[in-house]
Amino acid sequence: MVPIMPYTPILATLGYVLSPDRQRVLLVHRNARPDDAHFGKFNGLGGKMETYEDVETCMRREIREEAGIECTAMQLRGTINWPGFGKHGEDWLGFIFLITAFQGTPPSANAEGTLQWVDLPQIMALSMWEGDRQFLPLVFDDDPRPFHGVMPYAGGCMQSWSFQRSDQRAGINPLAGPV
Repeated sequence: MVPIMPYTPILATLGYVLSPDRQRVLLVHRNARPDDAHFGKFNGLGGKMETYEDVETCMRREIREEAGIECTAMQLRGTINWPGFGKHGEDWLGFIFLITAFQGTPPSANAEGTLQWVDLPQIMALSMWEGDRQFLPLVFDDDPRPFHGVMPYAGGCMQSWSFQRSDQRAGINPLAGPV
């Protein structure tokens, strides 16, 4: 029998900033450091949660650090459990946000690479993690329900993808009664 090990993922946020006209998204082209595990790929903005941060505070801080802008409106679109995704097989748990309003102007680059506004229909043609192609349609769709997925990785390759949407219809809050 295999012993059950405690699940201790790296907690992180990943955000996709929409342009004011909602036609483009701000992505980072990870082209600054050849030793970067994401080198050459396009990605949303984000990173590891710090001690004593909640996920929204983390997302706001990461967007501020990576794009120099302040989030004024954002939505939690979903969560993804990435077992084995890390450089050394670490597990990651990501909170995926859509930033729908912000203040400021992003620079043309940050320490990870070039910041680019990409037309939404062009996203899937970019170089990215194969797994991103699976969940990105859920980030930008019109379904208001958050998604929750599991995407195991092994050797840098996605093994599978499954998700479900939260049902936000009638429920019970044990402290307040029916909602």
